[in-house]
Amino acid sequence: MSRAILAGAFLLRLPLLPLPLTLSDDALRYLWDGKVAAAGFNPYALPPAAKNLTFLRDEAWRRLPHREVQTVYPPLSIAAFSIAARLPNPILAWKAMAAAADLAGCALLLALARRLQLPPARTVWYAWNPLVAIELSGMAHVDGLGVAACLATVLYLLPAVPAVPPARSRDPRDPGAAPAPPPAWAAAGVFAATGVLAKLAPITALPMWSRQSGRPGRMLAVAGGLLAAAGLPVLAAAGGIPPGLVTYAVSWEFDGPLFEPLWRLLDWAGAAPWLARLLDAAKRLTGEYARWNPLYHFLYPQFLAKALLGLAMLGVVIISASRRDGRDGGGTGRRLMPMGPAAATGWLLGALLLLSATVYPWYVVWVLPWAALYRHTAWRVLSALILLSYLSQRGGVPLMPWVFAAIWVPFGILLAAGRRWSSG
Repeated sequence: MSRAILAGAFLLRLPLLPLPLTLSDDALRYLWDGKVAAAGFNPYALPPAAKNLTFLRDEAWRRLPHREVQTVYPPLSIAAFSIAARLPNPILAWKAMAAAADLAGCALLLALARRLQLPPARTVWYAWNPLVAIELSGMAHVDGLGVAACLATVLYLLPAVPAVPPARSRDPRDPGAAPAPPPAWAAAGVFAATGVLAKLAPITALPMWSRQSGRPGRMLAVAGGLLAAAGLPVLAAAGGIPPGLVTYAVSWEFDGPLFEPLWRLLDWAGAAPWLARLLDAAKRLTGEYARWNPLYHFLYPQFLAKALLGLAMLGVVIISASRRDGRDGGGTGRRLMPMGPAAATGWLLGALLLLSATVYPWYVVWVLPWAALYRHTAWRVLSALILLSYLSQRGGVPLMPWVFAAIWVPFGILLAAGRRWSSG
Protein backbone atom coordinates (compact mmCIF):
# COMPACT_ATOMS: atom_id res chain seq x y z
CA MET A 1 0.00 0.00 0.00
CA SER A 2 2.84 2.40 0.80
CA ARG A 3 4.15 2.19 -2.76
CA ALA A 4 0.70 2.87 -4.16
CA ILE A 5 0.29 5.92 -1.91
CA LEU A 6 3.68 7.32 -2.99
CA ALA A 7 2.94 6.57 -6.65
CA GLY A 8 -0.36 8.43 -6.36
CA ALA A 9 1.38 11.35 -4.67
CA PHE A 10 3.94 11.50 -7.47
CA LEU A 11 1.31 11.34 -10.22
CA LEU A 12 -0.71 14.08 -8.49
CA ARG A 13 2.30 16.40 -8.39
CA LEU A 14 3.85 15.70 -11.78
CA PRO A 15 1.40 17.81 -13.85
CA LEU A 16 1.83 20.68 -11.37
CA LEU A 17 5.50 21.24 -12.23
CA PRO A 18 4.83 23.26 -15.42
CA LEU A 19 1.95 25.11 -13.75
CA PRO A 20 2.55 28.89 -13.74
CA LEU A 21 2.83 30.69 -10.41
CA THR A 22 -0.75 31.91 -10.42
CA LEU A 23 -1.75 31.66 -6.75
CA SER A 24 1.47 32.89 -5.18
CA ASP A 25 4.54 34.79 -6.33
CA ASP A 26 6.67 33.72 -3.37
CA ALA A 27 8.83 31.48 -5.59
CA LEU A 28 9.87 34.55 -7.58
CA ARG A 29 11.10 36.12 -4.36
CA TYR A 30 12.91 32.90 -3.43
CA LEU A 31 14.83 32.97 -6.70
CA TRP A 32 15.63 36.66 -6.37
CA ASP A 33 17.08 36.12 -2.91
CA GLY A 34 19.06 33.17 -4.27
CA LYS A 35 20.28 35.29 -7.17
CA VAL A 36 21.44 38.02 -4.80
CA ALA A 37 23.27 35.51 -2.60
CA ALA A 38 24.85 33.80 -5.62
CA ALA A 39 26.13 37.20 -6.78
CA GLY A 40 27.91 37.69 -3.45
CA PHE A 41 25.48 40.20 -1.90
CA ASN A 42 23.59 40.00 1.37
CA PRO A 43 19.80 39.54 0.93
CA TYR A 44 19.33 40.10 4.69
CA ALA A 45 20.61 43.65 4.34
CA LEU A 46 19.64 44.60 0.79
CA PRO A 47 16.00 44.60 -0.36
CA PRO A 48 15.23 43.99 -4.06
CA ALA A 49 14.73 47.75 -4.52
CA ALA A 50 18.33 48.49 -3.45
CA LYS A 51 20.16 50.58 -6.06
CA ASN A 52 23.35 48.53 -5.93
CA LEU A 53 21.35 45.50 -7.08
CA THR A 54 20.08 47.24 -10.20
CA PHE A 55 22.33 45.17 -12.47
CA LEU A 56 20.55 41.98 -11.32
CA ARG A 57 17.08 43.16 -12.28
CA ASP A 58 15.19 41.33 -14.99
CA GLU A 59 11.58 40.82 -16.04
CA ALA A 60 10.89 38.62 -13.01
CA TRP A 61 12.06 41.46 -10.75
CA ARG A 62 9.11 43.57 -11.90
CA ARG A 63 6.73 40.92 -10.52
CA LEU A 64 8.44 40.64 -7.14
CA PRO A 65 6.29 41.18 -4.06
CA HIS A 66 7.46 43.55 -1.34
CA ARG A 67 10.53 44.88 -3.13
CA GLU A 68 11.28 47.24 -0.22
CA VAL A 69 11.58 44.43 2.36
CA GLN A 70 14.70 42.36 2.96
CA THR A 71 14.47 38.59 2.94
CA VAL A 72 12.86 36.69 5.82
CA TYR A 73 14.13 33.23 4.89
CA PRO A 74 16.74 31.33 6.94
CA PRO A 75 20.20 30.37 5.60
CA LEU A 76 19.39 26.83 4.42
CA SER A 77 16.54 28.13 2.29
CA ILE A 78 18.73 30.89 0.87
CA ALA A 79 21.35 28.26 -0.04
CA ALA A 80 18.70 26.16 -1.81
CA PHE A 81 17.38 29.24 -3.63
CA SER A 82 20.87 30.14 -4.80
CA ILE A 83 21.38 26.65 -6.25
CA ALA A 84 18.16 26.92 -8.26
CA ALA A 85 19.00 30.49 -9.34
CA ARG A 86 22.24 29.27 -10.94
CA LEU A 87 20.53 26.65 -13.12
CA PRO A 88 19.37 27.25 -16.72
CA ASN A 89 15.65 27.27 -15.87
CA PRO A 90 15.52 28.59 -12.29
CA ILE A 91 11.75 28.39 -11.81
CA LEU A 92 11.46 24.81 -13.06
CA ALA A 93 14.59 23.85 -11.11
CA TRP A 94 13.20 25.26 -7.89
CA LYS A 95 9.79 23.67 -8.46
CA ALA A 96 11.50 20.30 -8.96
CA MET A 97 13.46 20.79 -5.72
CA ALA A 98 10.31 21.80 -3.85
CA ALA A 99 8.38 18.82 -5.24
CA ALA A 100 11.20 16.49 -4.18
CA ALA A 101 10.99 17.85 -0.62
CA ASP A 102 7.20 17.47 -0.75
CA LEU A 103 7.45 13.81 -1.81
CA ALA A 104 10.12 13.19 0.82
CA GLY A 105 7.63 14.46 3.38
CA CYS A 106 5.06 11.95 2.11
CA ALA A 107 7.59 9.11 2.42
CA LEU A 108 8.57 10.20 5.92
CA LEU A 109 4.92 10.36 6.96
CA LEU A 110 4.47 6.76 5.81
CA ALA A 111 7.51 5.74 7.85
CA LEU A 112 6.08 7.60 10.82
CA ALA A 113 2.74 5.79 10.49
CA ARG A 114 4.59 2.45 10.51
CA ARG A 115 6.56 3.47 13.58
CA LEU A 116 3.33 4.45 15.36
CA GLN A 117 1.65 1.24 14.17
CA LEU A 118 -1.08 3.24 12.49
CA PRO A 119 -2.73 2.24 9.20
CA PRO A 120 -0.70 3.63 6.27
CA ALA A 121 -3.98 4.54 4.54
CA ARG A 122 -4.29 7.50 6.92
CA THR A 123 -1.37 9.22 5.17
CA VAL A 124 -3.51 9.55 2.03
CA TRP A 125 -5.14 12.55 3.70
CA TYR A 126 -1.78 14.29 3.37
CA ALA A 127 -0.09 12.64 0.38
CA TRP A 128 -3.12 13.07 -1.87
CA ASN A 129 -4.41 16.31 -0.38
CA PRO A 130 -4.92 18.91 -3.14
CA LEU A 131 -3.88 21.80 -0.87
CA VAL A 132 -0.55 20.11 -0.08
CA ALA A 133 0.16 19.26 -3.70
CA ILE A 134 -0.81 22.69 -5.04
CA GLU A 135 1.03 24.74 -2.41
CA LEU A 136 4.22 22.69 -2.03
CA SER A 137 4.72 21.39 -5.57
CA GLY A 138 2.52 23.61 -7.74
CA MET A 139 3.36 26.95 -6.11
CA ALA A 140 6.71 25.61 -4.82
CA HIS A 141 6.55 26.97 -1.28
CA VAL A 142 9.67 26.33 0.77
CA ASP A 143 7.49 25.10 3.64
CA GLY A 144 7.77 21.57 2.21
CA LEU A 145 11.42 21.42 3.22
CA GLY A 146 10.59 22.45 6.78
CA VAL A 147 7.69 20.00 7.05
CA ALA A 148 9.89 17.12 5.87
CA ALA A 149 12.54 18.05 8.45
CA CYS A 150 9.88 18.10 11.22
CA LEU A 151 8.66 14.65 10.20
CA ALA A 152 12.22 13.31 10.24
CA THR A 153 12.78 14.83 13.68
CA VAL A 154 9.71 13.16 15.16
CA LEU A 155 10.58 9.87 13.45
CA TYR A 156 13.89 9.79 15.33
CA LEU A 157 12.21 10.75 18.60
CA LEU A 158 9.92 7.73 18.54
CA PRO A 159 11.30 4.54 20.10
CA ALA A 160 12.24 1.68 17.81
CA VAL A 161 13.73 -1.74 18.44
CA PRO A 162 16.52 -2.26 15.91
CA ALA A 163 16.82 -5.67 14.37
CA VAL A 164 20.34 -6.96 15.08
CA PRO A 165 21.45 -9.83 12.84
CA PRO A 166 22.78 -12.61 15.05
CA ALA A 167 25.70 -13.27 12.74
CA ARG A 168 27.27 -9.87 13.37
CA SER A 169 28.19 -8.50 16.76
CA ARG A 170 27.89 -4.88 17.88
CA ASP A 171 30.91 -5.25 20.14
CA PRO A 172 33.32 -2.53 18.90
CA ARG A 173 36.26 -4.81 19.65
CA ASP A 174 34.98 -7.29 17.08
CA PRO A 175 36.46 -6.37 13.64
CA GLY A 176 33.31 -7.71 11.99
CA ALA A 177 30.94 -5.73 14.17
CA ALA A 178 28.12 -3.77 12.55
CA PRO A 179 28.57 0.00 12.96
CA ALA A 180 26.42 1.42 15.74
CA PRO A 181 23.80 3.90 14.56
CA PRO A 182 24.07 7.49 15.77
CA PRO A 183 22.05 8.28 18.91
CA ALA A 184 18.46 9.12 18.09
CA TRP A 185 18.66 12.40 19.99
CA ALA A 186 21.64 13.49 17.86
CA ALA A 187 19.86 12.72 14.58
CA ALA A 188 16.71 14.42 15.88
CA GLY A 189 18.78 17.49 16.79
CA VAL A 190 20.25 17.65 13.29
CA PHE A 191 16.86 17.42 11.60
CA ALA A 192 15.31 19.89 14.04
CA ALA A 193 18.00 22.42 13.17
CA THR A 194 17.45 21.67 9.48
CA GLY A 195 13.77 22.53 9.86
CA VAL A 196 14.51 25.83 11.60
CA LEU A 197 17.12 26.73 8.97
CA ALA A 198 14.53 26.09 6.27
CA LYS A 199 11.77 28.12 7.94
CA LEU A 200 11.68 29.49 11.47
CA ALA A 201 8.41 27.92 12.64
CA PRO A 202 9.96 24.67 14.01
CA ILE A 203 12.06 26.63 16.52
CA THR A 204 8.96 26.72 18.72
CA ALA A 205 9.02 22.91 18.94
CA LEU A 206 12.66 22.63 20.05
CA PRO A 207 11.89 22.72 23.81
CA MET A 208 9.22 20.05 23.45
CA TRP A 209 11.28 17.87 21.10
CA SER A 210 14.32 18.04 23.35
CA ARG A 211 12.26 16.94 26.36
CA GLN A 212 10.73 14.09 24.36
CA SER A 213 14.21 12.93 23.31
CA GLY A 214 15.13 11.92 26.86
CA ARG A 215 18.43 13.79 26.47
CA PRO A 216 17.23 17.41 26.42
CA GLY A 217 20.61 19.01 27.07
CA ARG A 218 22.39 16.96 24.44
CA MET A 219 19.75 17.39 21.77
CA LEU A 220 19.58 21.13 22.37
CA ALA A 221 23.37 21.28 22.18
CA VAL A 222 23.35 19.59 18.77
CA ALA A 223 20.49 21.68 17.38
CA GLY A 224 21.72 24.89 19.01
CA GLY A 225 25.26 24.39 17.77
CA LEU A 226 24.10 23.99 14.18
CA LEU A 227 21.75 26.96 14.47
CA ALA A 228 24.50 29.11 15.95
CA ALA A 229 26.97 28.13 13.23
CA ALA A 230 24.49 29.08 10.49
CA GLY A 231 22.64 31.91 12.23
CA LEU A 232 25.33 33.98 13.93
CA PRO A 233 26.91 35.09 10.62
CA VAL A 234 23.44 36.21 9.49
CA LEU A 235 22.91 38.21 12.68
CA ALA A 236 26.35 39.74 12.35
CA ALA A 237 25.84 40.68 8.69
CA ALA A 238 22.41 42.16 9.39
CA GLY A 239 23.55 43.96 12.55
CA GLY A 240 21.05 42.06 14.71
CA ILE A 241 17.67 40.58 13.91
CA PRO A 242 17.24 40.80 10.12
CA PRO A 243 15.03 43.81 9.36
CA GLY A 244 12.83 41.74 7.06
CA LEU A 245 11.77 39.60 10.02
CA VAL A 246 10.95 42.69 12.07
CA THR A 247 8.84 44.08 9.23
CA TYR A 248 7.02 40.75 8.88
CA ALA A 249 6.30 40.51 12.61
CA VAL A 250 5.02 44.09 12.88
CA SER A 251 3.28 44.65 9.55
CA TRP A 252 2.06 41.33 8.11
CA GLU A 253 -1.51 40.27 8.84
CA PHE A 254 -4.05 38.22 6.95
CA ASP A 255 -6.89 35.91 7.96
CA GLY A 256 -5.70 35.19 11.51
CA PRO A 257 -8.68 33.42 13.12
CA LEU A 258 -8.14 35.01 16.55
CA PHE A 259 -6.24 38.08 15.42
CA GLU A 260 -8.94 39.49 13.15
CA PRO A 261 -11.72 39.60 15.78
CA LEU A 262 -9.32 40.50 18.62
CA TRP A 263 -7.92 43.68 17.11
CA ARG A 264 -11.43 44.82 16.21
CA LEU A 265 -12.53 44.16 19.78
CA LEU A 266 -9.57 46.16 21.14
CA ASP A 267 -10.41 48.98 18.75
CA TRP A 268 -14.05 49.00 19.88
CA ALA A 269 -13.00 48.95 23.55
CA GLY A 270 -10.64 51.92 23.07
CA ALA A 271 -7.59 50.02 24.33
CA ALA A 272 -5.08 52.18 22.46
CA PRO A 273 -6.33 55.56 23.78
CA TRP A 274 -6.53 54.13 27.30
CA LEU A 275 -2.90 52.97 27.12
CA ALA A 276 -1.92 56.35 25.68
CA ARG A 277 -3.38 58.02 28.75
CA LEU A 278 -1.35 55.67 30.93
CA LEU A 279 1.79 56.70 29.04
CA ASP A 280 0.89 60.37 29.54
CA ALA A 281 0.61 59.75 33.27
CA ALA A 282 3.92 57.88 33.32
CA LYS A 283 5.66 60.76 31.55
CA ARG A 284 4.27 63.30 33.99
CA LEU A 285 5.21 61.13 36.94
CA THR A 286 8.78 60.40 35.84
CA GLY A 287 9.55 63.48 33.76
CA GLU A 288 11.25 61.12 31.24
CA TYR A 289 9.52 62.21 28.04
CA ALA A 290 12.16 60.93 25.63
CA ARG A 291 12.06 57.45 27.18
CA TRP A 292 8.31 56.98 26.85
CA ASN A 293 7.59 58.75 23.55
CA PRO A 294 8.68 55.88 21.21
CA LEU A 295 6.05 53.61 22.74
CA TYR A 296 3.25 55.67 21.23
CA HIS A 297 4.14 54.24 17.80
CA PHE A 298 2.94 50.82 18.97
CA LEU A 299 -0.36 51.93 20.44
CA TYR A 300 -2.74 50.75 17.76
CA PRO A 301 -5.18 47.82 17.90
CA GLN A 302 -3.39 45.51 15.45
CA PHE A 303 -0.07 45.69 17.28
CA LEU A 304 -1.72 45.28 20.67
CA ALA A 305 -3.52 42.18 19.40
CA LYS A 306 -0.23 40.76 18.10
CA ALA A 307 1.42 41.42 21.46
CA LEU A 308 -1.35 39.59 23.33
CA LEU A 309 -1.30 36.68 20.90
CA GLY A 310 2.49 36.58 21.13
CA LEU A 311 2.21 36.09 24.88
CA ALA A 312 -0.31 33.33 24.26
CA MET A 313 2.12 31.70 21.83
CA LEU A 314 4.80 31.74 24.50
CA GLY A 315 2.38 30.05 26.86
CA VAL A 316 1.62 27.36 24.27
CA VAL A 317 5.33 26.66 23.79
CA ILE A 318 5.80 26.36 27.57
CA ILE A 319 2.82 24.03 27.90
CA SER A 320 4.04 21.84 25.04
CA ALA A 321 7.44 21.50 26.69
CA SER A 322 5.87 20.78 30.09
CA ARG A 323 3.61 17.90 29.08
CA ARG A 324 4.56 14.49 30.34
CA ASP A 325 5.70 12.03 27.71
CA GLY A 326 3.10 9.59 26.49
CA ARG A 327 2.24 7.17 23.75
CA ASP A 328 1.03 8.71 20.52
CA GLY A 329 -1.60 6.13 19.85
CA GLY A 330 -4.05 6.59 22.71
CA GLY A 331 -5.38 8.92 25.35
CA THR A 332 -8.41 10.05 27.25
CA GLY A 333 -8.85 13.57 25.89
CA ARG A 334 -7.97 15.34 29.13
CA ARG A 335 -6.41 18.78 28.88
CA LEU A 336 -2.83 18.12 29.92
CA MET A 337 -2.71 14.42 29.21
CA PRO A 338 0.58 12.84 28.15
CA MET A 339 1.46 13.27 24.48
CA GLY A 340 4.14 11.64 22.41
CA PRO A 341 6.19 13.71 19.96
CA ALA A 342 3.89 13.25 16.95
CA ALA A 343 0.67 14.25 18.71
CA ALA A 344 2.43 17.03 20.63
CA THR A 345 3.88 18.46 17.40
CA GLY A 346 0.44 18.54 15.78
CA TRP A 347 -1.08 20.18 18.86
CA LEU A 348 1.69 22.78 19.10
CA LEU A 349 1.78 23.77 15.43
CA GLY A 350 -2.01 23.88 15.27
CA ALA A 351 -2.29 26.10 18.33
CA LEU A 352 0.39 28.47 17.07
CA LEU A 353 -1.31 28.75 13.69
CA LEU A 354 -4.58 29.72 15.33
CA LEU A 355 -2.74 32.42 17.31
CA SER A 356 -0.97 33.81 14.24
CA ALA A 357 -1.87 37.14 12.71
CA THR A 358 -1.09 35.79 9.24
CA VAL A 359 -2.56 32.53 7.96
CA TYR A 360 -1.91 31.93 4.28
CA PRO A 361 -3.21 28.66 2.79
CA TRP A 362 0.23 27.05 2.71
CA TYR A 363 0.70 27.67 6.43
CA VAL A 364 -1.99 25.06 7.11
CA VAL A 365 0.25 22.43 5.51
CA TRP A 366 2.42 22.40 8.66
CA VAL A 367 -0.47 20.87 10.64
CA LEU A 368 -1.83 18.46 8.03
CA PRO A 369 0.65 15.53 8.41
CA TRP A 370 -0.28 15.18 12.06
CA ALA A 371 -3.98 15.72 11.33
CA ALA A 372 -3.81 12.89 8.79
CA LEU A 373 -2.23 10.49 11.29
CA TYR A 374 -4.79 11.24 14.01
CA ARG A 375 -7.83 11.68 11.73
CA HIS A 376 -8.35 15.22 12.99
CA THR A 377 -11.47 16.19 11.07
CA ALA A 378 -11.37 19.93 11.76
CA TRP A 379 -7.91 20.42 10.28
CA ARG A 380 -8.60 18.19 7.29
CA VAL A 381 -11.74 20.21 6.52
CA LEU A 382 -9.75 23.42 6.94
CA SER A 383 -7.39 22.24 4.18
CA ALA A 384 -10.35 22.71 1.81
CA LEU A 385 -11.94 25.77 3.39
CA ILE A 386 -8.69 27.76 3.52
CA LEU A 387 -8.65 27.89 -0.28
CA LEU A 388 -11.52 30.39 0.00
CA SER A 389 -8.98 32.93 1.24
CA TYR A 390 -7.74 33.20 -2.36
CA LEU A 391 -10.97 35.06 -3.08
CA SER A 392 -9.47 37.88 -1.02
CA GLN A 393 -5.81 37.38 -1.95
CA ARG A 394 -6.31 37.11 -5.70
CA GLY A 395 -9.96 37.85 -6.39
CA GLY A 396 -10.36 41.17 -4.64
CA VAL A 397 -13.26 39.96 -2.50
CA PRO A 398 -13.21 41.54 0.99
CA LEU A 399 -12.02 39.09 3.61
CA MET A 400 -14.39 40.31 6.31
CA PRO A 401 -16.93 39.19 7.18
CA TRP A 402 -18.22 36.50 4.86
CA VAL A 403 -15.06 34.89 3.51
CA PHE A 404 -13.56 34.87 6.99
CA ALA A 405 -16.71 33.34 8.46
CA ALA A 406 -16.99 30.71 5.74
CA ILE A 407 -13.47 29.52 6.58
CA TRP A 408 -13.31 29.69 10.34
CA VAL A 409 -16.85 29.16 11.65
CA PRO A 410 -17.17 25.56 10.31
CA PHE A 411 -13.62 24.86 11.43
CA GLY A 412 -14.32 26.21 14.92
CA ILE A 413 -17.43 24.07 15.29
CA LEU A 414 -15.59 20.94 14.20
CA LEU A 415 -12.61 21.79 16.41
CA ALA A 416 -14.83 22.16 19.47
CA ALA A 417 -16.78 18.99 18.79
CA GLY A 418 -14.13 16.79 17.23
CA ARG A 419 -11.36 14.48 18.37
CA ARG A 420 -8.23 15.51 20.20
CA TRP A 421 -4.63 15.08 19.14
CA SER A 422 -4.05 12.06 21.34
CA SER A 423 -6.94 10.08 19.88
CA GLY A 424 -5.83 7.11 17.85
